[in-house]
Amino acid sequence: MGLEFAIDKEKCVHCGKCVKDCLVGIIEFDGDKTPRLTPDAEERCINCQHCLAICPTGALSIRGRKPENSEPVDRQQNPEKLLNLIKNRRSFRHYKPENLPAETLEKLKNMLNWVPTGCNNHGLHFSFIDDVEVMNEFRGYVNSELLKQLSKTPVRGIMNKFSRYKDAFLKGEDVIFRGAPHMVVASAPIDAPCANVDPIIALSYFELYAQSLGVATLWCGFAEACLLFFPELCDKLEIPENYKASYVMLFGPADVKYARSTQPDPVGISIVKKGAVQKIGLKQKIKRLFWNLR
Repeated sequence: MGLEFAIDKEKCVHCGKCVKDCLVGIIEFDGDKTPRLTPDAEERCINCQHCLAICPTGALSIRGRKPENSEPVDRQQNPEKLLNLIKNRRSFRHYKPENLPAETLEKLKNMLNWVPTGCNNHGLHFSFIDDVEVMNEFRGYVNSELLKQLSKTPVRGIMNKFSRYKDAFLKGEDVIFRGAPHMVVASAPIDAPCANVDPIIALSYFELYAQSLGVATLWCGFAEACLLFFPELCDKLEIPENYKASYVMLFGPADVKYARSTQPDPVGISIVKKGAVQKIGLKQKIKRLFWNLR
């Protein structure tokens, strides 16, 4: 069978955790209470590998993945340090014009294999510019094309968005890429179950891991808009056909240091109480539908 499902009977303790935790229900017990796959397993498996991860004794292998090649869970993780990282995450707009170490770049790329996606869809694609000379070439092309448009009467929405930066462009300021030496673009198949949110989730993980390594990052909506209105950039970035370039993150060595966290205003939080779900009128339904579809 293509799934290459295997149980080490000497290690299996017949606990049934793999059976219980299988999202699509393709693992069952045989007559000896040894886990096995159902006949339709190959067509239904979503490759989440929860069965591999949950087996307490490392008795289960699937798709050629063996438990001894996985990392054990670190039970000593420090939630306060993680919270501190979140509090001190910053958007950096000043970078050193130099490449990150190759080892750091490789760590950042490799981490993306573990980002979560809706319906466990593994179709994400990431386009990296990992060399400052290539980034400068890309930056120069985008800025020159944008200047051509800004020299005309802005008739498209994107030009209105950028028009207030026209003087800065004319002075040679890099207001889009902020001098960053690197860039990553997250793309998803247009038919992916959660095509609009998966890339954002992935880049959120990327950003936190990057800043834990001392790497500065910036969510770049301007660059994302440029990909939309200058579609040839997607070819330059080797984004596959039938993929949507969803968002752009700049990154690299920071040229500034922040000493402390900010002090934001509290976010809005509602505590839902028992019996809160009730029918609403048609007018309110229409308003909610309009807001949700915006």
